[in-house]
Amino acid sequence: MKRVKHWQDPVNALLGAWLILSPWVLSFQNVVVATVSTAAIGVLLIATSAGAMQFAQAWEEWLDVILGLALMLAPVLLGFDAARPALLNALVTGGAVTALALWVLVSDDEFAAAWQRLVG
Repeated sequence: MKRVKHWQDPVNALLGAWLILSPWVLSFQNVVVATVSTAAIGVLLIATSAGAMQFAQAWEEWLDVILGLALMLAPVLLGFDAARPALLNALVTGGAVTALALWVLVSDDEFAAAWQRLVG
């Protein structure tokens, strides 16, 4: 069995599973746009995290950063910021996803070296 390179990737996969379940756990399943967008980002997060666990690439972490930021912006951009549980869930979970992915990008020596070659 292959060893996972970054512990943050399985945590992000669990956060993706949380996003799929959270509309029912936090009782905002009746806010359709919040439910659909949260679950969709959850599915994408599970997919990118599973890929990162198998084949660690910097672009997968950047995709997680984008997903985390999209999750945090979704309540305002999609108009469900009045649904407080959905808003708080998006902000907290999106912040965690973004922070974990950035952590991998700055702490992995291979990713950091590639970034230095690119910018500098």
